[in-house]
Amino acid sequence: MERRIPIAERRNATFTDRGQFKYARRLVVKLGSAVITREDEHGLALGRLASIVEQVAECHVGGRECIMVTSGAVAFGKQKLAQELLMSLSMRETLSPKDHTRTETVTLLEPRAAAAVGQSGLMSLYDAMFAQYGVKIAQVLVTKSDFYNEETRRNLISTLSELISLNIVPIINTNDAVTPPPQTDEDFRKGKEGKKIIALKDNDSLAAMLAAEVEADLLILMSDVDGIYTCPPSQEGAKLIHTFTPEMLDIVTFGKKSKVGTGGMDSKVRAATWALDRGVSVVICNGMQEKAIKTIMSGRRLGTFFTDTATAGTAPVEVLAENARIGSRILQSLQPEERASCIRTLADLLLSKQSEILAANAKDIAEATKAGTATPLLNRLSLSPAKLKSLSAGLHQIAEASLTNVGRLIRRTRIADGLELSQITVPIGVLLVIFESRPDCLPQVAALALSSANGLLLKGGKEAGHSNKALMGLVTEALTTVGASNAISLVSTREEISDLLSMEKHIDLIIPRGSSELVRSIQEQSQHIPVLGHAEGICHVYVDNDFDSEKALRIIRDSKCDYPAACNAMETLLLHEDHLNNGFFVEVCNMLRKENVILYSGPNLCSKLTFGPPPAKSLRSEYGALECAIEVVRNIQEAIDHIAKYGSGHTDVIVTENRERAVVFQRDVDSACVFHNVSSRFADGYRFGLGAEVGISTARIHARGPVGVEGLLTTKWVLTGSGQAASDFVEGGPCVYLHQSLPIDSK
Repeated sequence: MERRIPIAERRNATFTDRGQFKYARRLVVKLGSAVITREDEHGLALGRLASIVEQVAECHVGGRECIMVTSGAVAFGKQKLAQELLMSLSMRETLSPKDHTRTETVTLLEPRAAAAVGQSGLMSLYDAMFAQYGVKIAQVLVTKSDFYNEETRRNLISTLSELISLNIVPIINTNDAVTPPPQTDEDFRKGKEGKKIIALKDNDSLAAMLAAEVEADLLILMSDVDGIYTCPPSQEGAKLIHTFTPEMLDIVTFGKKSKVGTGGMDSKVRAATWALDRGVSVVICNGMQEKAIKTIMSGRRLGTFFTDTATAGTAPVEVLAENARIGSRILQSLQPEERASCIRTLADLLLSKQSEILAANAKDIAEATKAGTATPLLNRLSLSPAKLKSLSAGLHQIAEASLTNVGRLIRRTRIADGLELSQITVPIGVLLVIFESRPDCLPQVAALALSSANGLLLKGGKEAGHSNKALMGLVTEALTTVGASNAISLVSTREEISDLLSMEKHIDLIIPRGSSELVRSIQEQSQHIPVLGHAEGICHVYVDNDFDSEKALRIIRDSKCDYPAACNAMETLLLHEDHLNNGFFVEVCNMLRKENVILYSGPNLCSKLTFGPPPAKSLRSEYGALECAIEVVRNIQEAIDHIAKYGSGHTDVIVTENRERAVVFQRDVDSACVFHNVSSRFADGYRFGLGAEVGISTARIHARGPVGVEGLLTTKWVLTGSGQAASDFVEGGPCVYLHQSLPIDSK
């Protein structure tokens, strides 16, 4: 291999993450033979080719400069020549047992002749397909000498530049009718002027050469495999490498060449690294996957992305996830006191490094304000000395609880004499927590992961980028004290959330924290990884007719106005219809208006008032602001029915002095949190004494309500015996089952 070109000497700077692909202006797309030919090798896969043409045309019409490097002429020509040859045979020869079969006929065809016949047909097909989108194309046939000769190479690049300037898509192929692809093992050659040139063994090297010469921003090599694997995909233990750096060449074992094309994975990687060295970003992908080009250009994780360690900035997310799993094992092996000490260190750092945290947060606030961010979101984004003090206190609670979390004995059973079964708590594994705006989530969730010995990936919103980076530095500093610095990582690359949700081999549980739109989107997209969370926080406060007015006003004000952006804030106020006549309705409306709350009427309330608040568009609205709906009901049962119909199962409150009605309400309202005579804002992990919450779940499986460390643990069964076999317990055997429960505190 030749000397690598220093980044500073390159003509272009390569992209450092997939999210930058949207800025790619000049694009080279190479279609391998296996992509555009049918599996039986008789002709082209027209449907697949049409889809690829459509995507290239979309890029072109969208303002990108596109060049295609195509295979397929030989395969197309073989099909046409085979048909011609069969038709020319005499009937006698066709019927003879010694006649060539269709398969044998194909083997007689000379590749150069097939290329000559197929090239015109292939270009006619491309012309017709692109014409549907109003895109003009031009055919450019090249041979290796066109690159080794300085004059012809200069003419070729000039021609391509002229075609691009005329808004024409050049379609390039090697002129296999004149000279087939060389089969040498040389990696590089020198032109007459000493310029290093990649050997044109196949269309991969051709595409790499062209991409470098025309200074393309991105090269997409489309093959029949998903990308680069650590070893041939058919071998056990093969792992797809989503992000490839040249230093990884030593860990990859290449398989055989394609049965259709001339290049294998070895040639693709060498071509890709050669192009990368010359400032061209590269993606190797499976061209048979639907909408592959469109998916890549949108920044989604498809195929193998070639980038440089020196410019990548962060480790691939798969590496972070593997580190998190290893880190989880390290945390699990620690003594409880060591995990608690680590959390206390983090709690203390929140106070001792307060000025650094607030300075970083101020940058986020300034940028968000400049971008016109709404006030409720600014409130979520903002940190303060009071918030940091509260966070630190919550982390100390978590530290104390962590002494008894992992390895706690839940159940002991004597299965038989000398055979004892135990059930103990263990961490879930690797968590992915996706959160918006609120940087205070980061130390809370990190502490809960530490307490439960889980590995953790954190994906924060870009609006809190400075704050999250500062807080993550403190988390890493605390983890270093116990030798587990990689157990928790901040995913700071621009990986699409949908790509993270597909990492079921790396991530065991996803916890979204943010808007209902975020949570709902994650729940819909995650098909293989369980999601813990709630999509909506439509919380109700029902004021019964047997009530204390002062108490009710205090609870309503706090539920709605204390923090209206929170998911546990009241969104609908339910009033017994008696309150329309006893003066409380007017009193509560005046109080809410003084707090600048915008009011809306439910349909029952509208029908009873001549003048009143405007109708609510929906009684299933989560306003997340100083807005709420008011509706009237005739009794407690109607209130329960209303909540069942419109609620989200988050938190619902009854205000009443009637104990029996409170019992009925708390029994029959099927929500994660059901309160009597207290604000809905108490639905919080810290206020529950959990130290902090990783989120709130309205699901009915695993964890429900504010989820603290208990929701991040699962269990395993430990069986200890003395040589027993299941066959010992058959009827008449030497052993019998006892299934005797044992005290948990017994040793």
